Amino acid sequence: MASHSDRRVVVTGLGVVTPVGHQLDVFWRRLIAGDCGIDTIRSFDATPFDTQIAGEVRDFDPTPAFPSPKEVRRTDRFSQFGVYAAHQALLDSGLDPEKENGDEIGVIIGSGIGGLQTTAIQHKVLLDRGPDRLSPFMIPMLISNMASGLVSMFWNFRGPNFATCSACATANHAIGEAWRAVKMGDAQVMFAGGAEATILPIGIGGFCAMKAMSTRNGDPKHASRPFDRERDGFVMGEGAGVLVLEELERARKRGAKIYCEVTGYGNTADAYHLTAPSPGGEGAARCMKMALRGGGLNPEDVSYINAHGTSTPPGDLAETQAIKAVFGSHAKRLAVSSTKGATGHMLGAAGAVEMAVCALAIKRGIAPPTINYQVSDPECDLDYVPNAAREMKINAVINNSFGFGGHNASLAAKKFVE
Repeated sequence: MASHSDRRVVVTGLGVVTPVGHQLDVFWRRLIAGDCGIDTIRSFDATPFDTQIAGEVRDFDPTPAFPSPKEVRRTDRFSQFGVYAAHQALLDSGLDPEKENGDEIGVIIGSGIGGLQTTAIQHKVLLDRGPDRLSPFMIPMLISNMASGLVSMFWNFRGPNFATCSACATANHAIGEAWRAVKMGDAQVMFAGGAEATILPIGIGGFCAMKAMSTRNGDPKHASRPFDRERDGFVMGEGAGVLVLEELERARKRGAKIYCEVTGYGNTADAYHLTAPSPGGEGAARCMKMALRGGGLNPEDVSYINAHGTSTPPGDLAETQAIKAVFGSHAKRLAVSSTKGATGHMLGAAGAVEMAVCALAIKRGIAPPTINYQVSDPECDLDYVPNAAREMKINAVINNSFGFGGHNASLAAKKFVE
């Protein structure tokens, strides 16, 4: 039996719910084509808000992933996204819960904010109708661990189960901790990712008050423009991403499809500011170095970075500086793209959707584009794969997610070879 350090962890299933597609093949096709899922908000009247645009998930029906419509009604929208993405990942992996040992399978699906929709609705009920009219499902619906809990209950997965909550680094932390669980032998299979649904008046209003979001309301398709000199803030997105991480020998025995091998995980804190990155991206740089070191990768081994790249002026600059600090002269040879121009910033779900992008990029040899890149910024001077996808050999990747509070999470993965 392999020692913990020798255990290899591979990705055998992917599931996504995004503004550019609810199915993996549709999502990838539109992403590579440079399509954008950002538009004027339709789910509520956003005209009083400074920001009136978002990447909404539309025409979404979660029922195929749930045991019954009743169960759907008892869950918040973020959990519906998470369960649906996990169901997609399950189908993609070829695992059959009825034939598996549930003790060996765990779930970590996090959320940066959790059931904000339930909180808003039930608070209005409290004010308008009194405490006796609050739903008995209010707390189970709003707590941020519930997507993870539901997946385990629906499919009898009895291994490690919890939720991460680290703002926009949430999903990468979930995947990193799942990787550790498989690596250490605490589980043979882990479902890991993040889910978020905050496109609500209270969510949009809160971020507007921070002056963090783009106000390019007249041109929503071009509002999220990572690394562009005229970027003016992020655009909120929603959805979920879930990956299946599996011990290699187990995956081999069942003939699983393997997208890539996860090799390392970085996890650091800026210890600097509530919302701003540390100067020069110092915390992010340490995080990427940790991810490389964990997988025995050298900087020159990396072909592609899926950047956090939110389209905020300080964030994109700090990440660029961090990449230069870690990769040195190799930084100019890297393909570095942010897919948030297409999806918007999905907050606690972002890292998982973007890790799915990395897995597909490795498997299919295509780096997705940074759309809406029009005006170069002399301080952001890397190769951001502007506006058009690029066919290229991708041997190893880094996936970055950095959250408010100074939370940093980087994942390293490489092409699977026997």
